Order: sequence, then structure tokens, then C-alpha cells
Amino acid sequence: MANPNIVNVTEIFGESVGAVATTSFVNIVTNTTSSGKVYKINSLIATNIDTVDAQDISVNYVSGGSSYALARNISIPITSSLVAVAKDSGIYLNEGDSIAIKGGVASVLEIVCSYEIIS
Repeated sequence: MANPNIVNVTEIFGESVGAVATTSFVNIVTNTTSSGKVYKINSLIATNIDTVDAQDISVNYVSGGSSYALARNISIPITSSLVAVAKDSGIYLNEGDSIAIKGGVASVLEIVCSYEIIS
């Protein structure tokens, strides 16, 4: 597993991805094994689109087959958002690492994640 030297960067591509959380952990961003790249997660925002109930969100950093909580069962009020990762606390994903999300109820949490692919 390579860990690219980000001092000598040749390319940086900005990306964003959207997803709807389910009741199981699902990877929202994955840096594949042997990509030769590092991903920098700049932001991850979860929005509760439910107009009746607060909803829980969990966000994990997954590395080497182990999961580490970034946010665990955080309640998001109705029609509100939670910034789980912000640019000032970005996370690097090396090859094989990912960010996974899970909602307490399916289909009521919309997630937007902004990241950079660096090589």
C-alpha cells in the first residue's frame, strides 16, 4: 500500500458525492487499494429531510478492516444539518481506506461529501 508524497503533487481533482443513508453502514467515499492516490475529505454534511422526527447519523473512518467513529448516533433535528467533517479538520484516506455512513432510519438523511483526489 503506497502512501503518496503530497509535497510533490502532480494532480488534485475536486470531487463531491451525494448519498441517502440507510440503516446499515455504507461506504460513501472509498480510496481503492493500489490507487496510487490519497483522498482528502474536506467536508461531510448530513441533512435530516424528515419534517416530523429528529434522526440519528453515524459516520465511520474505515482503515485496515477496522472502523473508527467520527460521529456516533448524533441526533439531527428536523429539517436541520450536521457538519460531521469540516475543512479545518479534514481526514486523509490512504489506499484501501473509506468513509462509511449509517442512519437510524432509511431514506431521511441526505449526505454530501466534498473531497480531493491527490496524486
